[in-house]
Amino acid sequence: MQLVVGRVGRAHGIKGEVTVEVRTDEPELRLAPGAVLATDPASAGPLTIETGRVHSGRLLLRFEGVRDRNAAEALRNTLLIADVDPDERPDESDEYYDHQLIDLDVVLADGTQIGRITEISHLPSQDLLIVERPDGGEVMIPFVEEIVTDIDLEEQKAVVDPPPGLIDDLAPDEVADEHSASGRDEESGAGA
Repeated sequence: MQLVVGRVGRAHGIKGEVTVEVRTDEPELRLAPGAVLATDPASAGPLTIETGRVHSGRLLLRFEGVRDRNAAEALRNTLLIADVDPDERPDESDEYYDHQLIDLDVVLADGTQIGRITEISHLPSQDLLIVERPDGGEVMIPFVEEIVTDIDLEEQKAVVDPPPGLIDDLAPDEVADEHSASGRDEESGAGA
């Protein structure tokens, strides 16, 4: 299985180094010297990492055969892709690769079906599970231990315990009817 592990940024200096936007939790494994990476676009690779170092909080890589700033700049925005065994798991027991989570059924603790994970959104503050509901709608579930209480790869399911309002089963018309019935003015939110 192929996973995107980084994206080449701008050239750094004049000797062929590039900045890399890291897209893996294991850069020391995936982006180590000697690693051979496929690329997107494919015409840019494969690339073999010759050296790597951290400078001012950024990962800098030099690839074999890339010796000057022009060659480095030509790689800008190239995606770096590693071959990963589909059965491989991250070192931490509570971590998962995106491909392991895609297509898992999402259920409540009582077995109530919520939907199916279609995408993982990696935001700076936290990851979100994008879940497609049976009716075609989507719900975003923060991928935090308090809400996603169990991931069972053998049974292909994720058990969630959402706080009130995160997964709302009421249709929009029912929500409007509920507000009217409670005597609330929908525009201002004030009582009648």
